[in-house]
Amino acid sequence: MSKKVIISACILGAFCRYDGKTKKIASVLEAFDGYEIIPFCPEAPLFGTPRERISVVAFGDDERIITDEGKKDVTDLLEAEIESFCDKNLEVDAIVLKSKSPSCGSGTTPILDSSGEVVRLGDGVATKIFLKKYAKIEIKDELNFSNI
Repeated sequence: MSKKVIISACILGAFCRYDGKTKKIASVLEAFDGYEIIPFCPEAPLFGTPRERISVVAFGDDERIITDEGKKDVTDLLEAEIESFCDKNLEVDAIVLKSKSPSCGSGTTPILDSSGEVVRLGDGVATKIFLKKYAKIEIKDELNFSNI
């Protein structure tokens, strides 16, 4: 039985980013040679590619995922998509997500105030859910995956 790793789909080379581009990083693929790779992107299935950019916006102690132009709150949609993904992928051995992403960033995601100014760095919506669902697995990103 091979080990399983969840990796952000854009890092794997999928053209799934909001701008229709990819952020393929060959060294991540090489590091997980022999693993069963589980691609992950909660945004593309919901909103298509390309799509309006989203941001994490703080409202007091609450953080919501808001579309940049339309100002639509898509937090609940994303959370449901991520929960469904987790339910289908119960057992994993490693997780590598895209830094700075409103979905996948781990401590690197810009958290904005209601005027669009960065107030701090934090976690994306998927990272928050993954930290609970996969509590025993350290979440890495493309910048620090090598010591998994």
